[in-house]
Amino acid sequence: MDNNNTSDHDILETAQPSAVKPTENGVLMVINHSKLHPPFSVLWSCVLYCAEFICAALLSSMYHKSEDRVWMGLTITFILVPSVLTQLTLTFVHRDLGRDRPLVLFMHLLQMGPIIRCIEALVIYCQAGKKEEPYVTISRKIKLKHGKGLGPALEWEIGHSERKLAVHRNAFKRAAVIQAFLGSTPQLTLQLYATIQEKYIHHTRLALMIISLISITYGALVCSVLAIQIKYDDYKVRLKPAAYLCMILWRVLEIATRIITLVLFSSVFTYWVVLVALVNLFIFFFQPWVEFWVRRTSLPENIETNFSKLGTTVVLCMVTFLYACINIFCWSAVQLDLSDHDLVEKQPRWRRLAIYYTLRFMENVILIVLWYSSKSDFFEYICTPLLVVQLIMCYSLAVLFMLVFHQFCHPCRKLFHYNVEDCLRCACCWKKRPSQEPSDTEVAPQEPAPQEPAPPDLTSNLMDKETDILDDILEAA
Repeated sequence: MDNNNTSDHDILETAQPSAVKPTENGVLMVINHSKLHPPFSVLWSCVLYCAEFICAALLSSMYHKSEDRVWMGLTITFILVPSVLTQLTLTFVHRDLGRDRPLVLFMHLLQMGPIIRCIEALVIYCQAGKKEEPYVTISRKIKLKHGKGLGPALEWEIGHSERKLAVHRNAFKRAAVIQAFLGSTPQLTLQLYATIQEKYIHHTRLALMIISLISITYGALVCSVLAIQIKYDDYKVRLKPAAYLCMILWRVLEIATRIITLVLFSSVFTYWVVLVALVNLFIFFFQPWVEFWVRRTSLPENIETNFSKLGTTVVLCMVTFLYACINIFCWSAVQLDLSDHDLVEKQPRWRRLAIYYTLRFMENVILIVLWYSSKSDFFEYICTPLLVVQLIMCYSLAVLFMLVFHQFCHPCRKLFHYNVEDCLRCACCWKKRPSQEPSDTEVAPQEPAPQEPAPPDLTSNLMDKETDILDDILEAA
């Protein structure tokens, strides 16, 4: 994706203007640019990376002493592969290959790139504001109040320090998603499976499992927030603590239930779980490509200046693979559009969300029932019926928290053309309609009955609604 377009998403613009002047088109220009916020997301991603790497190294050493070579090899693989991809991501975003920075590149070779990048971000933040900087770009946003657009658009001057911190935040968010779903997810699955097979849990393994679950949850939160920022690019989006709490509960329950279900199923059907994972991987990997071929569009150009057609195809395949790995364990929130320059669909649809969670719930129930019918003797000491009910209820609660977030906690819920309540009411109307139709034995009335209004099209875009709001704002100005 284009760094220049996406970096503005991560600049939290708490405006403290000393002078504001309107322009000819009604846009207010903020003379003093926004207050610089500490790079907490960069620091948090770096802490998660280091903690998971250290715990995995200690656990591999423990496996080596006990001569568990299979567990040791898989543990090292699931920490090194995402680590290498993280170093490549940070290097690619910052474009360091064509610059003379030998120390930074050497740190990346030692798999310590996130540490040096985090130090750079902290240094930039500490040095910002000591001298006046000319602005390098302008960010235009519409303020939101109670989920609605408020007043004319405001423009902020973005300085060099803010721009550099935004690039660091974008780079670490990409790295956090890669680390979460290409490293932490298989690592947590492996360690939970090893715990069931060995029938005991070591404190180092428990620490690694907890850190991996936190890393996966953070990666899923990044995907959800990124989807909101891309869709409502013209608005200054800010999530409240209640929204973050609701998203955390939604993601933790969804991911934990999914991983536990796969691990329990694999404890009985070791080889069949590979087939389940591959089927999911192929479906989500080829889904964006099938939609791309059906639309008969061409590949986006200028994803990167130095990329050829082959290089662009390789990058798209890697992005699609990451997208598939995310959807195996949880809803990705971001939908791919390979014909778009940003590779992201700007108007996601409710129908796709409903289909995903319906099929995923059915799949989890089937896997749990199959495991329950063929469970091993180890689970005789556990109340397995209660465990089955708990897993089903936890996933149901995850779906409930997802609905609550979109209905009550979404920062742009007032801009929805149709919300969750409208979707549920529409579904109930479709269920009641067959029961209200007259039977064949009844005599039809002579007078024509009034026609019922057609159900709302849930797949229509939101541009009409947003355009009306913007028109009202401009007229009021």
